Amino acid sequence: MQNEQQLDCALDLMRRLPPQQVEKNLSDLIDLVPNLCEELLSSVDQPLKIAHDKLSGKHYLLCDYNRDGDSYRSPWSNKYDPPLEDGTIPSEKLRRLEQEANAAFDQYRDMYFEGGVSSVYLWDLDQGFAGVILIKKSGDGSKKIKGCWDSIHVVEVNEKSGGRNAHYKLTSTAMLWLQTDKTASGTMNLGGSLTRQAESEAPVSEANMHIANIGRMVEDMENKIRNTLNEIYFGKTKDIVNGLRSTVPLPDQKQQAALRNDLAAAIKKRSERPDLKS
Repeated sequence: MQNEQQLDCALDLMRRLPPQQVEKNLSDLIDLVPNLCEELLSSVDQPLKIAHDKLSGKHYLLCDYNRDGDSYRSPWSNKYDPPLEDGTIPSEKLRRLEQEANAAFDQYRDMYFEGGVSSVYLWDLDQGFAGVILIKKSGDGSKKIKGCWDSIHVVEVNEKSGGRNAHYKLTSTAMLWLQTDKTASGTMNLGGSLTRQAESEAPVSEANMHIANIGRMVEDMENKIRNTLNEIYFGKTKDIVNGLRSTVPLPDQKQQAALRNDLAAAIKKRSERPDLKS
């Protein structure tokens, strides 16, 4: 019971800390409560790291879903780095689907994010398969603004009997942080993360239909998360800043207030005149 309370408190604390410092904060928490190490590592999403595939010449993203021991599998060459002879790989049929999914989401990333890195990893289940779609886009630091977007979409596909329909369960996490450093305003950090879930059922006439069905869910989910982040973090920050500092000079505010008072008094006086009453 005590471990559950400690885990809840630790996860609640991690949700409130800046996402760009997740690794340091997670390490500090594990030092405080070593007995929660496995639960914290499996429950807390960390910013994605980038690796380079020497065989294909492309970049790919690292996560627990493509890790086996201390090695990570590339979605482009299907090889582990450092090399691993008995590493877990998808079945031949699922590997073809994984290659098509990587090509499709690579185009999606290019159109929506205009840069960054994406990776898709799939693995076999008894009644279907599961996978993860990873997208990372870092700011180029122009105009003294730094930032990063990390999205992790875990999908479970349960193929119905007959193979004509499939049930999809999607769990998406997006981490966003921005940092500005300007002479006029100083340094400001803004960041947060959101996790959302969605389920749907869609027809499947052929294997690559899974990519289209999953792609629609990921696209809709990312749009919803972006809108929510924009409303909660950016909108709320704008309201706070506007409340702290007015863009209208104080003399103008006093003049507007005096004009409002004069208008209110004139309207009241006019309404009290007997000859204007009906």
